[in-house]
Amino acid sequence: MTVISGAPGRATALRIFIPFAAGFFFSYLVRNVNAVIAPDLTQALSLSAATLGLLTSAYFLTFAAFQLPLGVLLDRFGPRRVESVLLLIAGAGCMWFAFGDDVTDLVAGRALIGLGVSACLMASFKVFAMWFPLQRLPLINGCVLAVGGLGALAATAPVEALLGYTDWRGVYVLTGIAGFAIAVVLFIVVPRHRSEQEPHPESLAQQFVGLGAVMRSPTFWRMMPVAALCNGTLLAMQGLWAGPWLKDVAGLDRQEVAFALATIPPAMVAGFFLIGLVAERLGTRGIAADRVAGVGVIIFLLAQLGLVFDLPLPPILLWCVFGFCGTAPLIYYSVLTAHFGVHMTGRVNTAVNVFSFGYAFAAQWALGAIIGLFPAAELGAYRVEGYQLAFAIALLIQALTFFWYTIERDDEPTQA
Repeated sequence: MTVISGAPGRATALRIFIPFAAGFFFSYLVRNVNAVIAPDLTQALSLSAATLGLLTSAYFLTFAAFQLPLGVLLDRFGPRRVESVLLLIAGAGCMWFAFGDDVTDLVAGRALIGLGVSACLMASFKVFAMWFPLQRLPLINGCVLAVGGLGALAATAPVEALLGYTDWRGVYVLTGIAGFAIAVVLFIVVPRHRSEQEPHPESLAQQFVGLGAVMRSPTFWRMMPVAALCNGTLLAMQGLWAGPWLKDVAGLDRQEVAFALATIPPAMVAGFFLIGLVAERLGTRGIAADRVAGVGVIIFLLAQLGLVFDLPLPPILLWCVFGFCGTAPLIYYSVLTAHFGVHMTGRVNTAVNVFSFGYAFAAQWALGAIIGLFPAAELGAYRVEGYQLAFAIALLIQALTFFWYTIERDDEPTQA
């Protein structure tokens, strides 16, 4: 990481970046691991598509439900302390899932995991806003997002290979141990910011008043829907339904599906870094970062159109474009941070995340319910028509939010 004006030195920057990046890597790993172990879960517990969607998406429900209080906690107690405690809960959730005996246990485990990793990205955004200049946030945020993409990559072919030595329960035991370890490292290694050593300038009541101001902001309601729903779709589809689509629609076998899934995270890593870099560089030339995000969203929607109609293109290409451009909506997080100010970072970003992960929960479950309306003869297999209908509905919803973003005027002054 390069040393920049107004930023901490190289050693301190690495002590900040690496532990938080490790936490986000972990969150992406546990978020996406079910895409690979889904056949094992389905066979072991005789799950329907809707039940598999509910089981996996329980992560998103608790994740979303905790976002608003999380924003207040991050702004009040600091990201280092808050994320360390929550990662211990995530580790416990992995263990609960690993030793669960029925669907109820597994749903409870996934719910605890979602709660436990709910701060991983938002705490990273908060700590970077505390330590680094605002104009560098798109790139620095992109770097940590790229590490998260590596976590998604670790949840594909490496997990498939690990299943040759253990089962899905063993996979979750190992992730639980990793969660505990990262929590300890993060708390010990990350330096304390000066703001953690001073009395908080706002009372708890004032913090909630500030949150209310965010929720009433026209700027927030212009950017949030397209950011939240596009990101939620990326999470829902890449985290579960990409694998079944590759099997049932593209006709790939299990090894080919694992390989194809492994190509999506590198595309996301490239998207996080390159789109953030482009946004930063164009920003120095007076081109707003949200314009860069808008171009990415358009291509993201076109990639989904290709999936709906199963265009005669390599399926890996479609999913790689989906993953690369699906990172663009996260640019809106740094745009909103700059608008509301660093002291509001936690509350602003978690407010977006409430809708983003709430939609991811609903979409991952609803996609399974729609796909399940068209079952094939084989257990766990579904017809092309189910995927087309489910993906088309998701695409239409996103397109409507982007249309709202393009036509809605925003005359609200920046508060930063």
